[in-house]
This record gives sequence, structure tokens and C-alpha cells, in this order.
Amino acid sequence: MKSLKTNNTHKRILWLCCAAIIAVLYVRLTYLAMALGLDKGAIQIRFSETLVSLAFITPAAIPGVTLGCLLANLLTGCAPLDILLGPVATFIGALGAYLIGRLSKGKAAKIFCTLPNIIANTVIVSFVVYVCYTVPSEQTAAILPFYFLMVGIGEIISSGILGAILLLGTENALRKIFK
Repeated sequence: MKSLKTNNTHKRILWLCCAAIIAVLYVRLTYLAMALGLDKGAIQIRFSETLVSLAFITPAAIPGVTLGCLLANLLTGCAPLDILLGPVATFIGALGAYLIGRLSKGKAAKIFCTLPNIIANTVIVSFVVYVCYTVPSEQTAAILPFYFLMVGIGEIISSGILGAILLLGTENALRKIFK
């Protein structure tokens, strides 16, 4: 009985370590995108969003990317609503990737598992940008569709394309790391 308890403890510690490593990678990749100026334009490329697709392989990625997003938003000086809702969008995306990974397999699933993150971030982050970072003017209402388009394109690149490449190119190695 003792070895079974030790094995479960070992698995929990390993799971927590994987989640922590993913959180740290999320923060570091956020800073890398900032250093390269990819967070400044209308279309933002956030390398950290690529990690959301890891939830397809391991459930440890769900708290990992959620905590990583929270920390990155806190450390980079985001608005309070962004600090709160950014991780919510990332959590929704990671949970969706995890569920798709449990329900289906194959190359198509590795691509489709990025859709929940693209959709959640496009909707939630566009709203946050509109509320927190838009200077009110006569055209304020007309700018929300622009934000949906720009955030959506950035998410398609960051999460959709790069996330799918991460899974398609390294799934076997990642499964060995995160088993």
C-alpha cells in the first residue's frame, strides 16, 4: 500500500512541476515577443499562446498556461480587467484543447484543438482591448470589429499556426516528457 501512495505522490509532484515549467515558459515567451516588438502592432504575435496547444497532450498545461498568462499580465503592467480576463480566455482555450485531445486523435484534431483558444481570445481580448485601451471618440463603437479582426489574426498565427506546428512536429517527444 505504501508504494502505491508513493507512486501517486510522485505523479502529483511531476504534474505540478510540468504545470510550473509551462507557466514559466509562458512568461518567458511573452517577454521574448515584447523584446522583438511583436506586442506593439495591430496584429500581435504572442509566442506564449502557442503553449495552449500543450493541453492536447497533458492536462498540466491547463493550470500552467492559465497561471503563466496571469503572471505575464501582472508583470507586464496590463490593465486590471486584462489581468483578470486574459487568463480566463487562456483557460477556456486550454480546456477546449484538452477536451478535443481526449475526444479525438489524428492530425485534424491537432489543428482543431487550437480553435477554442483562437475563439476565446478573439472574443474576450478584443473586448478587453476595447474597454481598457481605447481612447473614447466618435468612432469608438466602429473600432470593435477592427479589434476582433486584429486579435483574431494574431491568435490564428500564434495559437493556430504555431500551436499546430508544435503539436504536429513534436507530439511524440512531448508525450514522453509529459507522461
